[in-house]
Amino acid sequence: MSVSTVAAAPPVCAPLPVLGRDVTVPLVTGGEVTYAALDYAASARALQRVWDDVAAYAPYYGSVHRGAGYLSQLSTDLFENARRTVAEFLDCREDDQVVFTRSTTDSLNLLAAALPADCRVFVFETEHHASLLPWRGAQVTYLDAPRSPREAVETLERALADRTVPIEGGHGPALVCVTGASNVTGELWPVRELTAAAHAHGARIVLDAAQLAPHHQVSVADLDVDWVAFSGHKLYAPFGSGVLAGRADWLRAAEPYLAGGGASRKVSRRQDGGVDVEWHDSAARHEAGSPNVIGAYALASACKALTEAGFDTLVAREQYLVRVVRDSLADVPEVRFLSLFGDEAPRVGVLSFVVEGWNSSHFAAALSAEYGIGVRDGLFCAHPLLRTLLGSDPQTQGECGSPEAAPGEKSLNAIRVSFGAGTPDEHVERFVRAVKELVADGAKWNYRTEDGRCVPDTSA
Repeated sequence: MSVSTVAAAPPVCAPLPVLGRDVTVPLVTGGEVTYAALDYAASARALQRVWDDVAAYAPYYGSVHRGAGYLSQLSTDLFENARRTVAEFLDCREDDQVVFTRSTTDSLNLLAAALPADCRVFVFETEHHASLLPWRGAQVTYLDAPRSPREAVETLERALADRTVPIEGGHGPALVCVTGASNVTGELWPVRELTAAAHAHGARIVLDAAQLAPHHQVSVADLDVDWVAFSGHKLYAPFGSGVLAGRADWLRAAEPYLAGGGASRKVSRRQDGGVDVEWHDSAARHEAGSPNVIGAYALASACKALTEAGFDTLVAREQYLVRVVRDSLADVPEVRFLSLFGDEAPRVGVLSFVVEGWNSSHFAAALSAEYGIGVRDGLFCAHPLLRTLLGSDPQTQGECGSPEAAPGEKSLNAIRVSFGAGTPDEHVERFVRAVKELVADGAKWNYRTEDGRCVPDTSA
């Protein structure tokens, strides 16, 4: 069945060129096929432009902020220009800081380390672990999973209104952490409304944009969020880079995230034998050590490429692919898509589902081994959310990305298919066809559990 016979509209643009788009993989049934990478939510394939930009710069690589030589000066300019590019990409306010980190997880842990004393943190149980877990040193209120955007806002408003008053004359500091788009369901969260609710109650808000930024334009100024965090590897840029961007005051007041060279402006010995340190007030305060200049440059290159391609165009194509998957599988009753806000809720190109009669790990293994399709199975590092969606007991065992159940056994895991700017129509067509064939006919191969993963049994 052709994609064009299913979707209500034709593709609105061609996919962006990505690295490795012609890579072939072996099938357990024989032969090879072009790999269908449908796990963009975990790591997006690098844009070809990003790779080309990095390759062009690599011979000129030099130390950053530390050398008088030409290559060092060039690399320093490139690094700081990357910071400005990211600020423009996020539409940051004039006095916002852009701090380069390793990832979204690193960014949120940095912010957690910078919280003022007695800060209260409010976070929905639906968050990815990167947003759920960093706040261990603070007093955290975990909010139940909402079943609509409106319920999310009302839940947050009630929680903030019920805060005690720890200091005379008003509330103490508070922070709300919320995702922009779920890494499990792909659903868009009401960020603007949640931000308004937070600010109305004297709280600040940090947006986990790991899944949002690759799919939709994120404007810090328009959304009015206090901080935004995201990762380069989900934005079509490899090399382990991330960003925390937003208000500078808490970051300037906090001890450096890492102590070392680059974070310090002046270090001197005291007469008593100790050391006095004057830390930077700029983003460098939390960027100790030699920075990942190639990672920052790659991330900035991806920001430019997505901006030039136009998010309106990219979103339209992605929504077309979402409709293709959902419409094509609507007549397969064994397939159940997971959702908090309902099937018609706006979403990015992320869909999770379970298949009646199948262990999800077994199904994902068959998609890979027999069709050359890469998806994700497991709990997607969002255990509380998956347990809510699957209706399981909180004590039910389940391991992120590594379910222990053998093929055919009931297990706590699901399947996630995700795509982005580099996904061609053929990959989606093949996925739809594979799901229908597996449901109707079963797997063509035998599988076994090895080290917690379902793999083809090649012992025969």
